Amino acid sequence: MDESQPDTGEARSYHRWQLRLGAVGILLTAGYLTALLATGAAAHLRDLLAARTHHWWLAVPAALLILGAGHQLLALPVSWLSGFLLPRRYGLSHQRLVSWLWDRAKGGLIGAGLATAATLIVYGLLRSTPWWWLWAAAAFFAGYALLSFVTPLWLLPLFYRLTPLAEGDLRSRLLRLAERAHVPAVGVWIADQSRRSRTANAAVTGLGRTRRILLFDTLVNRFDPDEVEAVLAHELGHHVAGDVWRGLAVHGAVTLAAFWAADRALAAGAGALGLSGPADVAGLPLLGLVIMGVSLIALPVINGLSRRIETRADDFALRLTGAPGPFIGAMERLASLNLAERDPHFLKELVLYSHPSVGRRIARARNRASSRG
Repeated sequence: MDESQPDTGEARSYHRWQLRLGAVGILLTAGYLTALLATGAAAHLRDLLAARTHHWWLAVPAALLILGAGHQLLALPVSWLSGFLLPRRYGLSHQRLVSWLWDRAKGGLIGAGLATAATLIVYGLLRSTPWWWLWAAAAFFAGYALLSFVTPLWLLPLFYRLTPLAEGDLRSRLLRLAERAHVPAVGVWIADQSRRSRTANAAVTGLGRTRRILLFDTLVNRFDPDEVEAVLAHELGHHVAGDVWRGLAVHGAVTLAAFWAADRALAAGAGALGLSGPADVAGLPLLGLVIMGVSLIALPVINGLSRRIETRADDFALRLTGAPGPFIGAMERLASLNLAERDPHFLKELVLYSHPSVGRRIARARNRASSRG
């Protein structure tokens, strides 16, 4: 396809294993939720909770946490293989098991809190209006936007030590680049990714007055300043084009479709599953199955839109920096450090990739440089 380095056998092997483990994880989740419904375990849990509380707003989070804990235990071996053992085996990670478990615990607590709030909103609306799916989708959209705003302030510091980039040439160059792109940022922060992994990346996180430039220390330490600029220019392109809001809109649309489908499934399946109605807490596994199913069906469409957005951000980075060399160099280094598949199978890229493959990105940059020359 281009003159970039070919995929290594190590990269292909790593991604084959990750694909297999991802498929196993999906099957485990679907099987677990189906078994809860087919065996009557969900109905039995509902009855146990009903004997202890008459308040739905206590029964719903209790059921969610119990079922969620069961799923986490079931999926733990797959999570350990894909998230800890495999990255260590292929040299991507050097994080210790205790640290990895601590990160998972923090992520699990945050996820449990968000999931509890989300489920309370859904079941509160289910009990209040037949248009619950529309109002719930609107509430979730607002939640997505709020998370985008607070993530750099509250969530990222839970997983990374964030330190301001010291005054100097690189900081000045990056802030000037943001000014040229008309994307005001409150500063540049370094995240200590090297504490757990060799992987490198950059981001422009937050919205409005929380927007800031975030660099992995692996990026700063291993890349030339011109290459760091090229990576940041791509991220700035997303903010210039309003891709943050576009992404929120896409996820909001998928959420709306999932809730609409769940409304139909809960109404149709209530009798067959022995539910008292759509708001019966025993229908929680069915709600999860429908949301997962709609998300999987929508995945190729979402990824196709994402690849178009990422290509446009690449083009913006090339225009903003005016030099394809650093962009190509950055892509090569990122592929090597992150053990990326440079030229995956077309169907794999079509369905699973949210970004164009590294090979396509480099080829496009070279073609644009040739057309200018």
